[in-house]
Amino acid sequence: MSELLPVLRDTPKSRRTRARILDEAVRVIAGQGYAAATNAAVAEAAGITRGAMLYHFPTRESLLEAAIQHLQAQRASLFRNATETLPPGGDVTEHAIESYWELLHRDPFVAFAELETAGRTDPMIRDLLAPAQAEFDRAQIGDHFLKMLHAGAGPRFQASRDLARFMLEGMARANVTYDRDQRIELLLSVIKRATHMLNRKGGVTDIWPE
Repeated sequence: MSELLPVLRDTPKSRRTRARILDEAVRVIAGQGYAAATNAAVAEAAGITRGAMLYHFPTRESLLEAAIQHLQAQRASLFRNATETLPPGGDVTEHAIESYWELLHRDPFVAFAELETAGRTDPMIRDLLAPAQAEFDRAQIGDHFLKMLHAGAGPRFQASRDLARFMLEGMARANVTYDRDQRIELLLSVIKRATHMLNRKGGVTDIWPE
């Protein structure tokens, strides 16, 4: 899809404008949804003219392709930062789960989830997302989560990562209609305990917190 992107003069001003456009695209997608993230709406949010927008991104597809790459870079950066914030003596597994839960509510992760939802019925979005999804799942960003969990190799450790990851992602997208804070807190505790048990760390022998 890279042939969709125009050949641009690589100047400091051009790079700043392009970055501003992509930052605003992420904000619009996260805040208003993919349907609202038209080139015109993003141009307005970025405070640039229609001509400037067409120069950088002549089509919505070219904007989306660049936005997904931008999202990947932002998610990777947030993950790297999270791996470096473990307090001295802190529990690595619990820190990983709490950090990922917090990240899932940041704009780059919200926007990515929004695009994944749109991609269910839009082949163009699905095809553009596929490399980023595979990168997350197999290496790059996913490795940061593995390191945070201090997990090893093998299906047991893979299951610990997948359990925590998919439960947290599902919770982030769920519509908890009552007692949200209490229910989320309890579920996070259960996820932590289950991950400890799968990783054979500590003395946790029961998934249910007393």
